[in-house]
Amino acid sequence: MATGLTKTALTRQMAEKLELTNKQAASFLDLLAETAIKETKKNGVFVIPGIGRLVKAERKARIGRNPQTGQPIKIKAKTVVKFRVAKAAKDVIAPAKK
Repeated sequence: MATGLTKTALTRQMAEKLELTNKQAASFLDLLAETAIKETKKNGVFVIPGIGRLVKAERKARIGRNPQTGQPIKIKAKTVVKFRVAKAAKDVIAPAKK
């Protein structure tokens, strides 16, 4: 299985491209993550143009099933966070088949 880009590797790559120090690039990534969390919690959405958006969503209470016994169980309502990929990014990463 392919491994993703680590935070260190991403920091180094950003530092090289933007001619910053590794510390400045790491600070930028930390600030971006902190801002995304704060804004999603406060407003329910945070957009990163060209990449996608973090969206806070409410799930209703529902009846599910225990997979081992098949018994119905009650699942409580809860708040979840979803990431929706921007159309531009999706089209480049996984173009539609013709």
